[in-house]
Amino acid sequence: MIYAPLSNRQKIAMLWWNSPAYQGKEAIICDGSIRSGKTVAMTVGFVMWSMETFKDQSFAMCGKTVESFRRNVVIHLREWLPADYDITEKRAENLVIIEHMGKTNSFYIFGGRDESSYTLVQGMTLAGCLLDEVALMPQSFVEQVLARCSVPGSKFWFNCNPGPPSHWFYKEWIRKARKKKALRVHFTMADNHGLAPAIRERYERLYSGVFYNRYILGLWCLADGLVYSFFDKKKHVVKTIDEKEAAEWYISVDYGTYNATSMGLWMIDEEGRGVRVKEYYHSGRETKQEMTAEEYYTELEKLAGSRKIEAVIVDPAASEFIVTIRRHGRFSVRKAKNRVIPGITLTATAIKAGYLLIGSGCRDCIREFGLYSWDEKKNEDTVIKKDDHAMDDVRYFVMTVLRRKSLQFRQYLKENGYKEDKDDD
Repeated sequence: MIYAPLSNRQKIAMLWWNSPAYQGKEAIICDGSIRSGKTVAMTVGFVMWSMETFKDQSFAMCGKTVESFRRNVVIHLREWLPADYDITEKRAENLVIIEHMGKTNSFYIFGGRDESSYTLVQGMTLAGCLLDEVALMPQSFVEQVLARCSVPGSKFWFNCNPGPPSHWFYKEWIRKARKKKALRVHFTMADNHGLAPAIRERYERLYSGVFYNRYILGLWCLADGLVYSFFDKKKHVVKTIDEKEAAEWYISVDYGTYNATSMGLWMIDEEGRGVRVKEYYHSGRETKQEMTAEEYYTELEKLAGSRKIEAVIVDPAASEFIVTIRRHGRFSVRKAKNRVIPGITLTATAIKAGYLLIGSGCRDCIREFGLYSWDEKKNEDTVIKKDDHAMDDVRYFVMTVLRRKSLQFRQYLKENGYKEDKDDD
């Protein structure tokens, strides 16, 4: 078991169940900033508690998906746990069997990705549960898991990064922690003694606005103001683009008939950066001139010119335009990954890390960067559906292409702890 000395909060997260100070507590909630060591401390503590307290019992270990939990937790168990814990994984059964000091317990892995996930745990009898990134799970799934913990002495272990204060977990568990006999431990990056100061400073530079407040400060707060408030024309807009540096070409499309259609021509350069070289933008609402799918396809051809386009990335809801492109047979079409908040988060990361640049001729895209805003009237993370068409096609490019095709950006994300989500694949 090799890791840096534990902070006081990490020690509490790991050993609270064995402390007289927390007798009577039935759950622990560890929330706060990213890269703060919540998952490691809580996972080790959960397994140690399970093996110390029970034998021949079943437990649930849950992530947003089975694969994300396996990637973030299970594959690390052998390095996190002491050597005398014997670990056997049965992947086909989503099961981990752990033996220690003559005791054996079974740990079933579940994914709580949507409202239907609660059916996965119906009928089970559990002695406890670990819910990693619980704020990403639907309430129905979490409540079903908790209802299965009917063995005397069972406990609940939660960890998450913050979201909006309207989130069900914040309202039902964090605000009611005392009533539910839950111990809440709020983490910051300072709790991760293995995180080098330079890396911590890089994280602090990387995020701004709501993302800084949540991911760095660990606050449950509303999104407000401009989505990309840090966008700076001096840093992120380029006047001269050498197309000879292009390794691959792509076009991203947010399609509308009455609403605006925005198309961006992108190159991925030799340094792995996505550069928006040219764009096409037309609003039927503003010009009072609606265009057909065929007319938009003509504009797509003009935007592409003679370049070899690897794929055209299109809003998956634009079925008419997708059919039109395929009928002409020139371009390969891919449906865009269209999860808004993860897409905004990843786009912000790409911009701040220098992996997304906008050509100075892309005036509508630059204009929307200065207008694209959170809807402050909503109690959840929602953007105002106005001045968002170029922003959508930018997001499609980042989520669908850049994070996959730029080896440098992928490496950057890996080094900075970005967790791939199967929902994005």
